[in-house]
Amino acid sequence: MSSRPAAGGGRWVEVDPARVARWVDGFADRHGPPTTTPLGYGLLLTAPDGATAELHTPPGARPAADLTGFVGTATAPRRLGLLLARKGAVAVGVAAGDDLVVSKVDTRYVQGRTAAGGWSQQRFARRRDNQAKAALTDAADLAVRLLLPAVSTLTTLVCGGDRRAVDTVLTDRRLAPLAALRADRLLDVPEPRHAVLVAAITAARAVHILVRDPA
Repeated sequence: MSSRPAAGGGRWVEVDPARVARWVDGFADRHGPPTTTPLGYGLLLTAPDGATAELHTPPGARPAADLTGFVGTATAPRRLGLLLARKGAVAVGVAAGDDLVVSKVDTRYVQGRTAAGGWSQQRFARRRDNQAKAALTDAADLAVRLLLPAVSTLTTLVCGGDRRAVDTVLTDRRLAPLAALRADRLLDVPEPRHAVLVAAITAARAVHILVRDPA
């Protein structure tokens, strides 16, 4: 479980789906038995002391009207597409439940920034831009080969890394059916590697909970 401050107050907590019921029990112990309200994002828990917890349905899971249903749909195995892109590196995969069943990682060199000025700096900038564009083209080709054939079996596509790089990859017209499945969640990942892709499965399936304590 991880936690981070939330914009506008409160904190975001990421919980493994199998631990959600236990987390809610702890919330009730601290703040009193909450009422449960189904909303568009998932469930709102409101405790007697004014504390609230927004349980956001994880990508690809079905909406639920109560906690039992929420836990059931969050823990259910489902097929997720994964697309991680950052600079010259890309990782794509298909996860069935917690298992990575299809995967490929590709790294392409992209020129680093230079401190030189004038014409030399412009030349290096053009070279870097061309290398980055070529890397993203390769990334789109990789997604076409590995993800597109599986698109009819996926419940959603979860992306991670640099948003601009991911957006650029998904503008490829061939990937329109995949882009239509894209989840709102963007995973914060380092440069994509196989281990990063494996870890992304857990992050993609996690339940995000926005907790606000009583005033």
